[in-house]
Amino acid sequence: MHDVPAFAAALQRVRRQAGLTYRELADRAHYSHAHLVRATSGKQLPTWDVTAAFLTGCGVPAELLPVWRRHWEAAVRDAQDVVELLRTAETLQDLGTALAALARPRSSRSLEQLTGIPRTTIQAWFQGARMPGRDRLDRLVRAVGATLAERAAVADALDRISSGRPRAAA
Repeated sequence: MHDVPAFAAALQRVRRQAGLTYRELADRAHYSHAHLVRATSGKQLPTWDVTAAFLTGCGVPAELLPVWRRHWEAAVRDAQDVVELLRTAETLQDLGTALAALARPRSSRSLEQLTGIPRTTIQAWFQGARMPGRDRLDRLVRAVGATLAERAAVADALDRISSGRPRAAA
C-alpha cells in the first residue's frame, strides 16, 4: 500500500466492509460526499485529516489509526520518488518540484512554523523562483524528516544546479 492508487483501493475496501454508502459515510465523517469519493479515486492522496475521518467513520478502531498513518505517509512519499526527482533535477523548477514532493503533505504555513523560514520564501523555492540557501534548505529538509538518501540528493541537486553543471549520466 505504498502508492496512491493502492492506498485509495484500501480505503474503498474499508468502506465496503463497513457496508456504508458515501452519503452515509459523509454523515459520519463530517466531510462532503465529493471529498470522500475523491479520497478513493486514486488520483490524489487525501489529506491525513480526511483519511482519519474516513477511517473513523467506517468504524476503524483508534488503535489502528497509527498503522494507517504510516501507510499514508509511505503513499505521500512514494507518490513521487523524491530521490529520483532530485537525481534528475536540472533546473531550479525541477528542484522546486522535488522539494515540494519531499515536504508533502505539509502546508507552507506549517513549514514556516516548523522551521522559522517565511512561507513566501518556501513557496518561492517550491515554484523554482528562488535559489535556496544551503543552511536554510538544510533546516527545511531536516524538519520534514528527510532520510539520509534524500538529504544527500538535495545537497547534490543544489550543488549541481547552482554551479550549472549537468547531472551525471546514469
